[in-house]
Amino acid sequence: MHCLKHWTLSPPRRTAQNAAMPDPRQALGRDAEEAAARFLERAGLRVVERNVRLQHGEIDLVCHDGDAWVFVEVKCRRASWGDAPSAAVSWRKQRRLVRLAQHYVKWRRLGNARCRFDVVAVTLEDTGGTRIRHVPAAFDASGMV
Repeated sequence: MHCLKHWTLSPPRRTAQNAAMPDPRQALGRDAEEAAARFLERAGLRVVERNVRLQHGEIDLVCHDGDAWVFVEVKCRRASWGDAPSAAVSWRKQRRLVRLAQHYVKWRRLGNARCRFDVVAVTLEDTGGTRIRHVPAAFDASGMV
């Protein structure tokens, strides 16, 4: 199962039958990122960019908190799935986010910017509610380059 995320797959061919049917997982992800952005803004962070696409991946949210640039991974899960959303941020995903952040800092010419890596876990309750947990400095980026 892990090998599949490294393959490059062609998107499904759009037909009249599926053209109007959005992918429910994409819609769920967009809603979770929107909820996470609102949550972080209420917590005092400034959301600078969303869904930053770089050559080797995407950064969900780029925020600014005081003098730190904050790179945020948003994870969404249904409560019935069992695992906490933040459990899905593996070491490999952490390393990838660090490398994307390095490219972002270089691309935006931010110099020796102070960076932090946060995770926002969005859990969808079976009752229809949403629980959001912000984990500031979720992992240490030293030794991942």
